[in-house]
Amino acid sequence: MTTQPLQRHPCPPGACDCGREQLLEGPAEVQRILLLTREEEKRLLERLENLKDLEDLQRLQQRMYLNLGLRVHIAPGYNEVRTMRGIVIELEALPGLCRKTRQSIPAAIRRGLERNPQVAFRLLDAHDLLRDA
Repeated sequence: MTTQPLQRHPCPPGACDCGREQLLEGPAEVQRILLLTREEEKRLLERLENLKDLEDLQRLQQRMYLNLGLRVHIAPGYNEVRTMRGIVIELEALPGLCRKTRQSIPAAIRRGLERNPQVAFRLLDAHDLLRDA
């Protein structure tokens, strides 16, 4: 017997614009975002809030892409970066990704950067913003 992996429960009608129904009709490869159940999402958000260093953040970005097909881009904003709000965190558009999840992942990354500012400094340094400091 083969068991089908758990999939995320559908959002209430009209509450989300994730396009889950269209995604279910597609190939199984693009449906892997549905493997992010609410419990797994909580674990992911907790992990993003407790970043250790920049390599840890990059490893998490890689794992999110490999396991879920979710690309997260993190870079300094166009203007000065005075707070964590100056760091731009974008998720690529992905069908099946819930609206709340699209908001909670960047918020968790910001909280992680606020808890450990050394990660933010290393991120800025990786983009050559602190080369003259």
